[in-house]
Amino acid sequence: MIYTVTLNPSIDFIVRLPQLTLGEVNRMESEDKFVGGKGINVSRILKRLGKDSIATGFLGGFTGQFVKDGLLAEGIGIDFVKVDQDTRINVKIKADQETEVNGLGPTITPEQLEALKEKLARVTAEDVVVFAGSAPHNLGNSIYQDLIAIVKAQGAEVVCDFEGQTLLDSLAFEPLLVKPNHHELGMIFGKTLTDLDDIQQEAKKLLEMGAKNVIISMAGDGALLVTAEATYFARPIKGQVKNSVGAGDSMVAGFAGSIMTTKDPVEALKWGVACGTATAFSDDLAELSFIKEIYQQVEVVKL
Repeated sequence: MIYTVTLNPSIDFIVRLPQLTLGEVNRMESEDKFVGGKGINVSRILKRLGKDSIATGFLGGFTGQFVKDGLLAEGIGIDFVKVDQDTRINVKIKADQETEVNGLGPTITPEQLEALKEKLARVTAEDVVVFAGSAPHNLGNSIYQDLIAIVKAQGAEVVCDFEGQTLLDSLAFEPLLVKPNHHELGMIFGKTLTDLDDIQQEAKKLLEMGAKNVIISMAGDGALLVTAEATYFARPIKGQVKNSVGAGDSMVAGFAGSIMTTKDPVEALKWGVACGTATAFSDDLAELSFIKEIYQQVEVVKL
């Protein structure tokens, strides 16, 4: 089974208008409300791929009920800890420029945190647990060290989709996959990375520090997979980018869902690229038919 851990889920409130003018009344042209959170996005794409998962983390209030109902409507398994305060709302304003206003999220009590730890302690060596996104403000991202350790103690594999120091800290647990983009990779090592060879060399450092597979997403310039055996480059696919929210999560889902069954990191890369690209070219997370269409366009070469 694949478990996805989203410690600070959200409702993503998408607002579209031609232009945002500060200090004035702005009238939207259209809006959408989606269940959000990086781990939740992974579960939603896995479901489209026909892969079962169980989404866990913290949910509370009427906003948490919206998230719960949305996941159940898609047939996704859930096992969240109920909290006292409302799950957050993130506002994504799509105008002449994209602007985001992200909610703070609930305060997690020690008892609620312990309840989540008990759930994670039930995973087995047959499972993969995806940790993704930021933690609630009163816990801080350092809490991932405790949660990942619990999962690894049960023999499960972990996928860690973090940035910066949180990603570096996760490498001690030998994650099955980490997936920074090339800008995040450069920030980790204090470099500006534009050349493919330079990106490859820095990605190998993450491998040496503990990661089993490293994917570097490069937006419109393709993606790089570094493994202990070889490095592979997925050529970019042309199309109109409509949605940057969830593309990286979709890539994680495609890789994790494939590698559990195929044990082939190159095939997993192809599905990861297909899912991530299809979402980038969609208004919401990509549908299966479009993912399959993009999969046929994925070209991977060994470097």
